[in-house]
Amino acid sequence: MINYTERITSLMRDIIARVPRLSHVDASELLVFARHGRSGAEGAFATCHCIGMPPTDPGYYYWSDRLTGALTRRSHWFVTKSPDVTVEGRHIRYLISFALPRFCDQTLRGAPKERFYTKAPGWLAKLDTIVHELYHIDPRSAGIRSVERHDGAPSSRSHGDDFLSDVADMVRQYIQSQPDPDAYGFLRHGFAELESRHGGVVATTFRSFPSFPQRYIELVPPSERPDTAPAVPIHPVKAWAGRTHFTEDDLMSRQFLDRATRGSAGTR
Repeated sequence: MINYTERITSLMRDIIARVPRLSHVDASELLVFARHGRSGAEGAFATCHCIGMPPTDPGYYYWSDRLTGALTRRSHWFVTKSPDVTVEGRHIRYLISFALPRFCDQTLRGAPKERFYTKAPGWLAKLDTIVHELYHIDPRSAGIRSVERHDGAPSSRSHGDDFLSDVADMVRQYIQSQPDPDAYGFLRHGFAELESRHGGVVATTFRSFPSFPQRYIELVPPSERPDTAPAVPIHPVKAWAGRTHFTEDDLMSRQFLDRATRGSAGTR
């Protein structure tokens, strides 16, 4: 069976080596894994998750009166932390997830990025998505690249027109560098064709599937909580009670089907 996440990981390394604008990306700090997402259903094709950010400063959730703005209640103080993910001695800073089989069956038709590709084959949408997720990695610090408006001010949108145009330019640059067609050839096939050609599609997941490592909340001990102005009712929040450290032993291979997944022999 074809290991789809291994193919994407290999392709990402080739893209990073060939596209100067992505040279800041350290492939050893990336981990590609899969989540289930049905073809034709709503939802993202892929997502870049940053888990390399340092803990936040202490803060709290709060509620205020709509008319007066006065604080009516707040949560306990907490900090947000990143889980520790280490694979064969490599510290992972970014997880990039792909929704299978949905990612395999995407095309350019009707997508916002379609206007940046003239008479291009539909499978190029998948290469665009891969470059798109790599481009989310901020070259200046650990985190997700911020999007700016045309006037240079920060934008609340995660994908502006300039972002999509930049990604399309990098896709063209990669293709024009004449990479080995075998590096990206698997993108030419939809999910059903991949199953027919290879006898099935497997991918790396976490053993806790469908969950995966994410940033989590840790309550600040009472002795370390900053002073707070007027006393207001405290709204309880739950600290994360799950695991915060992961290694290669927490990875496994799963077979992805049209509407389900199942465990596959072996790991990784």
